[in-house]
Amino acid sequence: MASATPTVAIVFNLTGEDEYEQLRSVDPASLDFTPAYRIDVATAMEEYEALAKGLRSEGFRVQLLNIKDDLTLLTDGLRRRRVDVVFNLVEHFREESGLEAAVAGVLDLMGIPFTGASAFSLTLCQRKGLTKQLLLANSIPTPKYLTLYHPSIPKKHDLRYPLIVKPGREDASAGVHHGSVVRTWKDLGRAVRAEFKEFQAPILVEEFVDGRELHISILGNDPPKALPILEYDFGELPARVPRILSYDTKWNPLNEIYHRIHTVCPAPLSPSIAREMAQYALRAYQVTGCRDYARVDLRYSPARGVHVLEVNPNPDLTEGVSFMECAEKYGLSFPTTLRMIVEMALARRSPPG
Repeated sequence: MASATPTVAIVFNLTGEDEYEQLRSVDPASLDFTPAYRIDVATAMEEYEALAKGLRSEGFRVQLLNIKDDLTLLTDGLRRRRVDVVFNLVEHFREESGLEAAVAGVLDLMGIPFTGASAFSLTLCQRKGLTKQLLLANSIPTPKYLTLYHPSIPKKHDLRYPLIVKPGREDASAGVHHGSVVRTWKDLGRAVRAEFKEFQAPILVEEFVDGRELHISILGNDPPKALPILEYDFGELPARVPRILSYDTKWNPLNEIYHRIHTVCPAPLSPSIAREMAQYALRAYQVTGCRDYARVDLRYSPARGVHVLEVNPNPDLTEGVSFMECAEKYGLSFPTTLRMIVEMALARRSPPG
């Protein structure tokens, strides 16, 4: 039986050296540009500890559990600790992002409620081509695309340039860089071959909506709520750089581009466009089986309208960043948002007896 004060296990998978730990030794003055943001960003462990602190401030008992690519550490650790709910922060297992869903499946088999997406939803949303088929089947606009299983593409491919090339089964913008946006068949072939060299099939080629990049964070289940829309401002980028969120722009504070893209929340949109975006985002959240919290990435241009790019279950929960920035604009503090996510998972507990 669960205790009166629920015990939360924050479960994560941290192995090897944290690359952000190494940034502590970098002197910002040594860079050949002036950084707009801190170079010494929080390490993964510091982020997990921040979540633990936030949950403790909401009255939960909290334990941290690093499974270290070891399934026994997960199963034995949870049985020994007798937790009521898992805050699931596992994003990969044995360096395979595709095994993220397998860990959620183990939690299901153990009968322990956990935050965020189910194994099914995690698997689905990581298969970008399949997700796009589902979006189109539910009248949710998404850019026209091809799914490639070998590194060749005909000149007559029925897609309109510019195009963007990216892995079909990765997340966090892995494999997305400035060379991913192409405007000719020759550059398309080069980009496709490069992606196949680094990543396994499938590779996705889709029409690039050259417009505004917007993210809609969604919180809740019955019903889910679209939080204030966040926009990425590309105004400081050099003209030669595509207006995209590449891997470096998200995760590499030693790259100048990381410091030249800023967020605006709420995004300056007309009420009608904002409503349209929120409606599409909520439908995408529901048809992909997301629960508790997720983020939907969209593009908008007056000429081409609104397009859903991806659905991201279990997005980053760093305080003040992306999802949490939107929650705070909605009036929810960092600890309050965490508590709401845990309470949604606790509601899925099996009744006693």
